[in-house]
Amino acid sequence: MNRPELEDYFIKTGFYDLLPIALQLAENLGYDQVEMIEAICKVHDKFNQYPPTKNRTAWFRRVFEEKLNEAKADILTFKAKEAPREKTEHKNNDNRINVDCSIIQ
Repeated sequence: MNRPELEDYFIKTGFYDLLPIALQLAENLGYDQVEMIEAICKVHDKFNQYPPTKNRTAWFRRVFEEKLNEAKADILTFKAKEAPREKTEHKNNDNRINVDCSIIQ
């Protein structure tokens, strides 16, 4: 099964018409596609709780920027939590290599 792309997330959440605005906003602020996917899911959640009452485009622009910031923070936190595990696994692999090399010598 193919992994959904950015466009698919915008279609499923009902914000496909605002994809060009989102792409421009993310580019101007320096966000990548992974952060955009996380952000659009968060925008959709907020839309379900607090839908816009007047200007949907202005609401989307404001909320999407807010959620891009949250998405970046969430992703960095997740990566930081994963990093110690990776270092431990890498260290264990280094130890095995050293042991193997000392046995050969």
